Amino acid sequence: MSTDVRRADAPVVVIGPMGAGKSSVGKRVAKTLGVPFTDTDRVIVREHGPIPGIFADRGEPAFRALEAQAVRAALATGGVIAVGGGAVTHADTRQALSGARIVLLTVSPEAVADRIAGSDRPLLANGGMDAWQTIMDERAATYAELAHVVVDTSRRPMSRVVDEVVTWLRSDAGTSERGNAGTTERSGTTAAPGSTTSSTTAAPGSTTSSTTSTEGAP
Repeated sequence: MSTDVRRADAPVVVIGPMGAGKSSVGKRVAKTLGVPFTDTDRVIVREHGPIPGIFADRGEPAFRALEAQAVRAALATGGVIAVGGGAVTHADTRQALSGARIVLLTVSPEAVADRIAGSDRPLLANGGMDAWQTIMDERAATYAELAHVVVDTSRRPMSRVVDEVVTWLRSDAGTSERGNAGTTERSGTTAAPGSTTSSTTAAPGSTTSSTTSTEGAP
């Protein structure tokens, strides 16, 4: 795990599995803080067309490269950035996130099932919830390694989730040094490795909040 220092004005990047509510929460956090909000999925759709079409015509590697470009551009703008669930699988994207304040949203399989019902997300097209769980398991370690704070969104009001993220960002913990000290616990909760929790249970893949995700990037 690398060491970085999070500045108070560093961009905020919201990561997490499909259906965790990254776009919905990120947009509201940005509004509360009075800073710009960028949804990289929407940027890609605007500039390159529907995401399922990109996967079908050009393949996932090409999509991840476009996604990495969108993330870098968003980081240059600053504010709050919501990225697709698989953005962290690309090495260029992970490198670009260095120095950002990274919020991991998690969600339980039970809570996410309703959110992704009828989804056209390419990686879920043939597998549904089984595919979601497999993808979540594959990405969990990367999410945990990158996260500075973990917030569960499974069965909780979005306002509560947003308040917790904003409180953390405004706290000393939101701009502290991250090293190899392991986990930090607060208010009887558990954090992902190298992260600080904000009154939540932070096991990747098990979250809480009644948020809704409408974006299509897996």
